[in-house]
Amino acid sequence: MIRSLIKNISRNYAFAQFFQKPDFGKYSIVMPGQVSPMRSVPEHIEKPDYYKTGEPKPATRDIEIKNSKQIQLLKDSCKLAANILEESGKILKVGMTTDELDNIIHQMIVKRGAYPSPLNYHHFPKSVCTSINNVACHGIPDDRKLQDGDIINVDITVFLNGYHGDCSKTYLVGNVDQKGRELVKATENCLKAGINVCKPGVDFCKIGEVIEKRAHEQGFGVVPAFCGHGIGSYFHGPPEIIHMENAYPYQMEPGMTFTIEPVLGQGSRDVELLEDGWTCITTDGSRTAQFEHTVLITDNGVEILTLPDEK
Repeated sequence: MIRSLIKNISRNYAFAQFFQKPDFGKYSIVMPGQVSPMRSVPEHIEKPDYYKTGEPKPATRDIEIKNSKQIQLLKDSCKLAANILEESGKILKVGMTTDELDNIIHQMIVKRGAYPSPLNYHHFPKSVCTSINNVACHGIPDDRKLQDGDIINVDITVFLNGYHGDCSKTYLVGNVDQKGRELVKATENCLKAGINVCKPGVDFCKIGEVIEKRAHEQGFGVVPAFCGHGIGSYFHGPPEIIHMENAYPYQMEPGMTFTIEPVLGQGSRDVELLEDGWTCITTDGSRTAQFEHTVLITDNGVEILTLPDEK
């Protein structure tokens, strides 16, 4: 049904090169394409528990307080993810397919001795998530070519020495219209606002409160379907980081690590899940953007773990 919805949208605008709506700007509606087979990972690389079965073991039920050794292992993984994300942004170009991007990133990761965490996680078929324009999250790389004016979120997680490092960024492809650039900038601002309130003793719900307030101030809304999460030797675990006003009952403590990854949208907050079981699209065809960092609560504040090396 949802795939038919997208096809109908495409048909209705077949006369135009771009999907245009007065409130949303100028861009193309994304229709999922052909997905190539899963890529292989060399035998010598350490792999997560789900790499064969597609089913991860349950994460810890409590919010983990990491010791110094665990923190250092996580830092190493996060730094690798951040550096690869930085490199990926430099190779994006009009005409490249997201499958080609997936292959390049896959090779970057395995050459550095790590495993691409999304690969076969709950049976996800690729090594990176690529979410373009009206795809809100979890887009699967395929044979669609990037078009001039696209915005694309590239979400990279690597598994290195037993720990996952997770980050994402929304990039501009070619000449993005003003409304698209404003959305991307606003989303990055919201991530920064959420990080800035983090320190010991602060309620986790404060993150969502400030992100939603900042989003509204900039003329956008938070898509509520997607949350940040605890991370470590597990890909996803507690705490749950909700990016809008909420009543999550726990407080931050030194040694806690988690992601903050708001998704902001131009239009409806509602999303639809496609038949592939992963790709989420906006119901009204509006664009979304997302930015993500993994952070550590320290004795005195917060440290962003997914910053790339300075050049």
